[in-house]
Amino acid sequence: MLIFITVLMLNVWAISADDILSPKINILEELRKIKTMETIMKSLETEMERLRTENKEQEKNIRELREEMNKKNEEISNLTLSQVELRKENRDREIAFSAALRESGDGYVGPFNTEITLTYKKVITNIGNAYNPITGVFAAPLKGAYMFRISIYGHAPNTAGAAIYKNGERMVIAYDIQAQDRENSSNGVVLILEVGDVVYVRLWANTRIFDNQNNHSTFSGYLLFPLREQEICRM
Repeated sequence: MLIFITVLMLNVWAISADDILSPKINILEELRKIKTMETIMKSLETEMERLRTENKEQEKNIRELREEMNKKNEEISNLTLSQVELRKENRDREIAFSAALRESGDGYVGPFNTEITLTYKKVITNIGNAYNPITGVFAAPLKGAYMFRISIYGHAPNTAGAAIYKNGERMVIAYDIQAQDRENSSNGVVLILEVGDVVYVRLWANTRIFDNQNNHSTFSGYLLFPLREQEICRM
C-alpha cells in the first residue's frame, strides 16, 4: 500500500494545474491506469507475502534438517565409540593357546615316583599370552568359560597317564595301558574360571609319555565366552 501511495503522489505531482484543466487530460483514463497499478501492486504484495511464508517454511525445514544431521552425527559418533569399545572388548576376549611337550628332538618324560607338573615348551599358539611355557601353567586373565584339552602318547609296557588340574584340584584324566606297541589317550573339560585361576597338567606317578616333532603330547585351551557375576551365580 505504501508503494501505491508513493506512485499515486508521483503521478499527481507530475500533472500540473493547467494539465488538469486541459481537455487533453482524460481523468477516467488516468484513474483506470492508477487502478490497474493498484491491482498490480496488490498482486506483487500477495506474491511477496507468499514468498515470505515459503521462505519461513524453508528456514524451518533447514533447521529441522540441521537438527536431524546433528542427531545423526551424534549417533555416528556414539557408534564409533561403541565400535572402539567393542574392538577392545573383543581383543580382551581373544584367549587361546596350544603347546607341545618338546621344543625339539624326541624323548620321554617320566616315570617318577610322584606326580609332576608338565611344562609344554613348544608353543604353537598363545593368543593373549595367558599360558606360560616355563611353568606350564595357564592363568585366566578374564572370568569366563574355558575349554581345555590334553593328548598323551607313549609306548608299552609303561603306562601313560596325565590329568588336568584347576587350582590344585584334579578335573579329568587321560590314561592308557597296553601290553605292547603304542599308547595314546586324550580328554577335555569345560571349566568356569575366575580371574587368576590356574590350570595345568600333571604327569601321573610311575607313568611316562613320549613326544617328538610330530607333537603327540599336547595341552590346549581357549576362552569359550566371558561370564558376568550373575551368570556364574545361576550355575
